[in-house]
Amino acid sequence: MNLLRPTPRRHFLLGGLSAAALATVTGRAFAADYPDHPITFICPWPAGGTADRSMRAICQIAARELGQPIALENRAGASGMIGTKVLASARPDGYTIGQIPISVTRFAQIGTVQLDPLKDLTYLTRTSGQTFGIAVPTGSPFKTLADVVAQAKAKPGTITYAHAGIGGATHVGMEQFAQAAGVRFNAIAYKGGAAALQDVLGGQVELLADSSSWAPHVEGGKLRLLATWGEARTPRFKSTPTLKELGYDVVVEAPNGIGAPRGLPPAVEKRLRDAFRVAVNSEEFRKVAESIDAPVMYQDGPDYRKYVQSVYRQETDLIQKLNLKELLQKG
Repeated sequence: MNLLRPTPRRHFLLGGLSAAALATVTGRAFAADYPDHPITFICPWPAGGTADRSMRAICQIAARELGQPIALENRAGASGMIGTKVLASARPDGYTIGQIPISVTRFAQIGTVQLDPLKDLTYLTRTSGQTFGIAVPTGSPFKTLADVVAQAKAKPGTITYAHAGIGGATHVGMEQFAQAAGVRFNAIAYKGGAAALQDVLGGQVELLADSSSWAPHVEGGKLRLLATWGEARTPRFKSTPTLKELGYDVVVEAPNGIGAPRGLPPAVEKRLRDAFRVAVNSEEFRKVAESIDAPVMYQDGPDYRKYVQSVYRQETDLIQKLNLKELLQKG
């Protein structure tokens, strides 16, 4: 037996590397092959909704850039927090990514979801916002938002509005408006925007506070749009003023983004950021976004993370101001 057989040079070199250097080499090798099989994308909302439609469009474009399919998996519930928790708990290898609702900054502080959005997620890209608004049936006596405010001041707490859940964007935005206007409404919570919409159309509730579920019904003549909540007017409804234009310093756009679990290898993170940069800024996605009144609000990962940090701080004050923890406890 030849016990003096020379050690191959490749083995010698690797044996001399430090643990950190070896990890870097291994990570680069992994990233060079990434992705080599399909990626799972967690959408925390039901299939068929505006968020689902926008994420499917983005994933189709990003998949072409990555050279692998992206399979969208709907994990809806708890105002988007079930899917967000699934995402944060996944293996950080780049093969499970997903949509991050900006409301995670609120629900994490309230305790609805057990995760730290500043530590437990990797932020890849901010994608697009949502168009929120206040709508009423066309037969309603409220012709303008001023009519609503006047009635609310004359009879505090009597005007009802439907929203998609306590602590969600539609509830919080409406309560911000109420505080800015110095009025009080009777908030009626639903499990989602679809149920809220149906009860407003049916006349059971007076106002609807929701994202653009009202759009086809406004165009079809069943609903009247009184105001939108964005920084600027919505292109499809240019005649409708924003809350800000009407004198109320309230802007709610709730931009969504795409992320992964914490601990994603840097090279894999860059690969995903590059692919989704192309997808979000593509003409193909812009057309889909316009069709659902979702303004494109692109930010690359590092800037997106800074944005989330700023929203987190704002939400801390808002939770206290609106007594959201107490409202959630009451159900």
